[in-house]
Amino acid sequence: MKKLLSGMRPTGSLHLGHLVGALDNWVKLQKKFECFFMIADWHAFMSEYENPKTLEKNSIEILADWVACGIDPNKSTIFVQSHVREHLDLSMVLGCITQLPLLERNPTYKEQLRELKGRNLMTYGFLGYPVLQTADILVYKASVVPVGIDQQAHLELAREIVRKFNNLYGKVFPEPETVLTEAPKLLGLDNRKMSKSFGNFIALSDNPAVVKNKVMQMITDPKKIHLNDPGHPKVCNVCSYYKVFAPDKEVEVQEVCKSGKRGCIKCKQELTGVLTEKIDPIRKKREKLLNSKDELLNILKNGNKKAKDVASETMKEVRKKVGVFHDL
Repeated sequence: MKKLLSGMRPTGSLHLGHLVGALDNWVKLQKKFECFFMIADWHAFMSEYENPKTLEKNSIEILADWVACGIDPNKSTIFVQSHVREHLDLSMVLGCITQLPLLERNPTYKEQLRELKGRNLMTYGFLGYPVLQTADILVYKASVVPVGIDQQAHLELAREIVRKFNNLYGKVFPEPETVLTEAPKLLGLDNRKMSKSFGNFIALSDNPAVVKNKVMQMITDPKKIHLNDPGHPKVCNVCSYYKVFAPDKEVEVQEVCKSGKRGCIKCKQELTGVLTEKIDPIRKKREKLLNSKDELLNILKNGNKKAKDVASETMKEVRKKVGVFHDL
């Protein structure tokens, strides 16, 4: 089976965007690939270095979310990035051959600088995070990386680094392929991009009362002012959530919306039920896992060992290729 690498930064609560944008897909990919799923705490540290105290707590919670959503530690290797030293070792090697302009023109870097305003991210580490990401992939010789269509340019940067290494030292690494994630578009509660920074999301840990409160705050069709006004479901964020989480009800919801037979409050009340039904089993399993912390720690200990066994073999080969002591 081909190897696949993906991960998430432990920077806060996982939400519905993570569920439909990544986790649902990860569960399916477990059946097709040898999967390595990484809690990317070094990547989180790059943006949270001024206040890193929550990284450990967030790492445990993100693991609970993953397992609750169906990531199976018996099928996939789940590990913590910082506990596999070889990520940094390989990043050092790749950093030496990666030219600065390649990093400076990275569109993801520029987007993150805009999105995370108020933080001092003009750092050596943050500029070089694509090099570490490339090392994350290559240290397992992963040939498959699931990405959204907007992230393809980022993976091309990794392929450029692979080609440079292979040309200099002989072929060691495969060029990673993209597995496009056809994630449905899911905006935040305020019609902006769903983001932890904006706080405009419904978390996988939210209880029914919190879900209801958040749904009732959602922005709807700005032109539907009165109860009987005909609605415009194509511009209504509430209607778009039905398309993702209750596609069997989508047509009905759109028709009653356009006819003016139902107001937005009723629509939100029904959506609350739909989302609660989706989230509650995850939330309950998540809580059970967090009450059994030893079980979660054992998953990480086993996953860290499996990841390190693979990564250390890769680094032995890299050290030999680049002429650094490899047999002491």
